[in-house]
Amino acid sequence: MPSARYTSLLSGLPRRIPPWSQIQLSHRLMGGAILVLMLLVLFLGHERYEHSGYRPPPYGGDRPPPPHGPSRPVPGTTLSLAERIALSENLYQVVLDDRHEFINSLGGPSHIAASGGSYWVLWDFFLPSFDCQHYVERIGRLGDGGKWICGMDLIADKASPVIYSFGVSDDSSFEAALLERAPRAQVYGYDYSVNSWGPQIENNPELKGRAHFHKWAVGPKDSHGPEADPNFQVYTLDTLMKLNEHTWIDILKIDVEGAEFDVLRGFCNYYMERGLPLPFGQLQVEIHAWDSKMSFATFLEWFELLESAGLRPFRAEPNLVYVNILNAKATLSEYAFVNIRGGHELITDA
Repeated sequence: MPSARYTSLLSGLPRRIPPWSQIQLSHRLMGGAILVLMLLVLFLGHERYEHSGYRPPPYGGDRPPPPHGPSRPVPGTTLSLAERIALSENLYQVVLDDRHEFINSLGGPSHIAASGGSYWVLWDFFLPSFDCQHYVERIGRLGDGGKWICGMDLIADKASPVIYSFGVSDDSSFEAALLERAPRAQVYGYDYSVNSWGPQIENNPELKGRAHFHKWAVGPKDSHGPEADPNFQVYTLDTLMKLNEHTWIDILKIDVEGAEFDVLRGFCNYYMERGLPLPFGQLQVEIHAWDSKMSFATFLEWFELLESAGLRPFRAEPNLVYVNILNAKATLSEYAFVNIRGGHELITDA
């Protein structure tokens, strides 16, 4: 029971309580005002994405401003594929600026641990923020083995798609899924550590007829023939393409257990030194950034080399198998890159 004093206080209050409909209207008006203020703040915040010509220099050095392209599409207009790629590239340059600011705020590359540090993982610094302008599909089994593909429908429609796979091991589920998805495709596999494709292709006669395997390694320099180790015959990408009479690779997969750093450095330097674009439309690579293998600064230099060669990451998928088994750090990740050079169907209209 309320006290007499409380009752007397209540009795002195006015009895003009507003109807429920008025209370609802008041709440809606207040909610609308808050929403308008939030949208205004977000709109003003996007001014940082306008390219003013000045960008923060990387790690204390000089750096030119990013290339200019369409800042945002005009309402009611339809951008061509090339224009959408240019817009995505502009936005990617903003993310690169953010990366440099982030690294600078932590003291520079030499002050960051190989795995990212106490609060960050390595992959926090290398966001897959480029937009594939086509459907993106995950091809292959769930968990370790599947990859993200840009424009698989376009590739499947081609007369004779070409797929290269470096690193086969005993599992060919990804390559088998690609051959099933693209019935006119041919896949070329290379792995010096095994003698054939995995059972997904070896046990399927229809797929095996379009799959070509060699017990060879891929590397930045050729080292094969009678004088080389018969169990470790090394071929460069350029040499393999000439042997196969190929001028273009639609999908390149690399899973070579840590050798991807030397392999891709060799690819990029070879073609960049000759003023040529990388001869493939997209790259799926598992990165094995073991702590003991390289510093953060070295990894940064390698990743920026890929970017300089025209590769843009559009998907990433950390591989946490060793985190689960050994409680190790998350130093493995699948990355999917699209090549913004070479004039292929993923970046230019037909």
